[in-house]
Amino acid sequence: MSSLMPKKLFLTRGKGTHEDQLVSFDLALREAGLSAFNLVKVSSILPPRCAIISPKEGLRLLEPGQIVFVVLSEIATNEPNQLIAASIGMAIPNIFNHHGYLYEFKAVNMKAEEVSQKAEWLAATLLANAFGKEISEDSRSPEDKHRIDIAEGLHFRTESITQTAYGTKGKWTTALSAAVLVT
Repeated sequence: MSSLMPKKLFLTRGKGTHEDQLVSFDLALREAGLSAFNLVKVSSILPPRCAIISPKEGLRLLEPGQIVFVVLSEIATNEPNQLIAASIGMAIPNIFNHHGYLYEFKAVNMKAEEVSQKAEWLAATLLANAFGKEISEDSRSPEDKHRIDIAEGLHFRTESITQTAYGTKGKWTTALSAAVLVT
């Protein structure tokens, strides 16, 4: 197994506001706890057997200046009072050695709960496609909104993290959510 295979993952989020767009982004990274790292964006595969840990635990495993792989959803606005949202949806199969999916979703003028549900649903759609299956609203468990039943003995657990923010007059506002992969 490669040393680059992530063994742990944590979700984090942040927002920032400043006259300069890049500073706004850096402030969002700072709030998310990620400003001291060299971030490399990767695509959306959740490795098999990858433990989901807390941001506090994950950040303790990283060193300032380290190259860190992330699935990152970010959005910025300079429109006053415009609602922006950035979300990472996650779909995890109940099959131990199978990978899952992460989905970066961003939206304007959508509530946080809607954005979270959409990100989770799209991650689950990608995972269902990997199994050659399709999902519909009937696939969602009536007892647990974070469980999607695919076939006998096959289901997915979903979860997400979403950051919303409102634009501020004369400034840039950035919202971001990240899945941080720890090797």
